[in-house]
Amino acid sequence: MSFSVETLRKQFPKTCESFSQLPDGGTAALLHLYHLDQRYQRARELPSIDPHLTAHPIGAFDVVLAGGGLSLIYAAFLAMRGVRVAVFDRRGIGCGHREWNISMRELLPLSQSGLFTEAEVAQLILLQYRTGICRFGLGTNYAVSGVLDCVVDAETLLERLRARCVQHGVTLLPYRELLDYTLDQEGVTVRLQATDGKRRVEQLRTKLLLDGLGATSPHARFDLCCPTVGGVMDDLAIGSDPLEMDPEVGEILVTTEGVEQRRQHIWEGFPTVSALGDARSTRRMTIYLFYYLRSDELGEHGPLPLLSLYERYFETLPRYKRGSLRLVRPTYGYIPAYTRLRPMPASPCDRVFLVGDAAGRHSPLTFCGFGSMIRSFLPIGEGLLTLLGDNRLDEQSLAELWTEPPALKVLGGLTLMMSPPLSSDGADEPDTINDLLNAAFSTLYAMGEEPYRRFLQDDVDGPTFVRFMLGSAKQHPEVYRKVLRHLSLSEVTTWLYRLWQLYRTPSSEQGLR
Repeated sequence: MSFSVETLRKQFPKTCESFSQLPDGGTAALLHLYHLDQRYQRARELPSIDPHLTAHPIGAFDVVLAGGGLSLIYAAFLAMRGVRVAVFDRRGIGCGHREWNISMRELLPLSQSGLFTEAEVAQLILLQYRTGICRFGLGTNYAVSGVLDCVVDAETLLERLRARCVQHGVTLLPYRELLDYTLDQEGVTVRLQATDGKRRVEQLRTKLLLDGLGATSPHARFDLCCPTVGGVMDDLAIGSDPLEMDPEVGEILVTTEGVEQRRQHIWEGFPTVSALGDARSTRRMTIYLFYYLRSDELGEHGPLPLLSLYERYFETLPRYKRGSLRLVRPTYGYIPAYTRLRPMPASPCDRVFLVGDAAGRHSPLTFCGFGSMIRSFLPIGEGLLTLLGDNRLDEQSLAELWTEPPALKVLGGLTLMMSPPLSSDGADEPDTINDLLNAAFSTLYAMGEEPYRRFLQDDVDGPTFVRFMLGSAKQHPEVYRKVLRHLSLSEVTTWLYRLWQLYRTPSSEQGLR
């Protein structure tokens, strides 16, 4: 299938109509969505090397970063510490197509790293809402504070990271994509090809290649996928009704229907500032729609999953919120979801290390691309400086840079609670996942705000987690029979072993604090 706005308009009329309100008629965003869908559906393998192809040499570096989105944080940090860095991206450097929320405490690495002052970090916060809620089907609101309550100015953050890169001498190479790379004892030869229509191939030498290519990386090996679409929507109805927007309330996880076509669709909505930058009179909300699915099953739902999900987004948005619902800025992407029940390489080989979405360091509930990047870049960045200085860039040394806390290894498996079970015989009732989530979150809510918040932030200890499991079973006796239907025997065994490890881990070593 070749890209044509006219063809897409016939196939996805509501999406194209909403995108037509954007400055360029939505053509650039539709083209990027089409590219992501096409790229994700292809096998994640690098093309074979053509030995007769002549490549223009650019230079030699300590680190080459593939991908110039949020992963720019690595380029800025390493360059600030004296590392020679180059960055390439198939689009412009520092472009983003997501909005970001996080808690204030979790932003500390931005200032602790020296990249920004505390005052500069504070300037990145557009709005901080009072409380957040989770709600599933016809269930009640489960409120919690201090979770994803800070709206981050994504555009300004990327602009400032790009400025830090320029300030510290990073070589920026926009409109290039990875053609291939080869390893030798001295380093990596990286070849790039142009994406701006020019027939050009270039070559770089580097000691270390950082792969920040996201879900379409040739090295990505996550077992679940979370297609996500949405946007900053304006002109919402204001009020306290579930169909209205409360500017002081964030909606962390919300469902408005059960399982349909073997997918449980989940909404996420966060108030943001008005067009004038005013949080008090805002009618704007960043609204996402997503679902979890095993990666090998995504192709069963058509060749263009993101565009298909966008069409559903605009069709069903009135079930979630009412108002004129005008699209201001689209936000979308394939977000990896890693259960930790199968091995996933942090370093696929010597001199190559995964960062960002390609690495899949996400959690099941609140730490997606932005949160996982912010909480991991500083310890990983410091570790990379040490390995570069010692010239220890072998696969094992790189893989040891990030050791996940026991809590995250257990919580990762809960992602499967939001995806359809392995069986496809239709035996499940549509509300089976809503029932599971209501049992889990009613238990968390009853345990008190501190355990509830820490659970959502992957900061839970073993005894608290066991108490949560027992409470969920009491609330919903069928919960574990239904949960086990989502897992194979090997996955059940692995998860139980991880739970035992978490329970035995001393409190001082648990969580992310």
